[in-house]
Amino acid sequence: MTGDLTSSVIIPTYNRRRLLSYTLDSLVGQSLPAEWFEVVVVDDGSDDGTGELVGRYHDRLNLRYFRRENEGWRVAAARNVGIAAARGEVTVLLDSGVLLHSGGLAAHVARHRRDDAPVAAIGYVYGFNTDNQDAEEMSAAIRVGDVDGTIAQFAAAGRWLDVREEFYARHDDEFHDLPAPWVVFWTCNVSARTAQLRAAGGFDEEFRSWGGEDLDLAYRLCREGVRIVLERRASSIHYPHHKNHAEHDDIAEPNHHYFAAKYGTPIAKLLPSLRDITPLRFNDVIRERGLPRCADFVAEQTGAGGVR
Repeated sequence: MTGDLTSSVIIPTYNRRRLLSYTLDSLVGQSLPAEWFEVVVVDDGSDDGTGELVGRYHDRLNLRYFRRENEGWRVAAARNVGIAAARGEVTVLLDSGVLLHSGGLAAHVARHRRDDAPVAAIGYVYGFNTDNQDAEEMSAAIRVGDVDGTIAQFAAAGRWLDVREEFYARHDDEFHDLPAPWVVFWTCNVSARTAQLRAAGGFDEEFRSWGGEDLDLAYRLCREGVRIVLERRASSIHYPHHKNHAEHDDIAEPNHHYFAAKYGTPIAKLLPSLRDITPLRFNDVIRERGLPRCADFVAEQTGAGGVR
């Protein structure tokens, strides 16, 4: 850590200038003093004036901008640029279009400092769904200049809850003892200690299309003894934008097969079935089928007790 620099916020982006502006505005409004965190924007070859937009925030944020050439979908590599450059104790990974509650960064940092064991924290994401349901109504309800008030309104009404709420309600917020807690570690709003991300090897850059690179990193963090947990106080809003769940499933399927072959455990080999099982039931199916935990399977196969 450099001085009082507690966290580095890494935002990969590509041609999402408007959505990125919402995210940066929410970071300007953080309760954590601006000199205590940095923002690292990694532009994967945008041609929509993203660089110009970022330049407007240099007087309000401790901000660094890295531009890469457009070589197709390379979000894993973009995030690795940010992890390598990060100077903060904790790295927070945000997506463009995620509006963070004013206490969001402080909540991420506090979670890492109060836990004795290392954690990877998932922030709560209102409006995060699969097929952009209610997009027009949600967009009209989101007040980009009042993120905290909008989150309070959504929470009070019980509307547009995080799509993983069913999972959290069933397994509790401290779900790290599940056989596959990594299955809901989606990097739109998450954090981990920077040193642990580097020790785990960062993101696997062989993932060159949408889906799976975040699960892969979380899987390796789990193997290193990092506990994946939900930190509700690090709340945020996912601003609606175009997406298609069926298309995403088609794109992600080869990545899930790559994951299965890479690790070779019974649980890893179940991942290509994710579109049918759904992430919310993945751990239930593991238990129903009596699949061994990855650590136990690896230990049995290698004969080396204690292998994680």
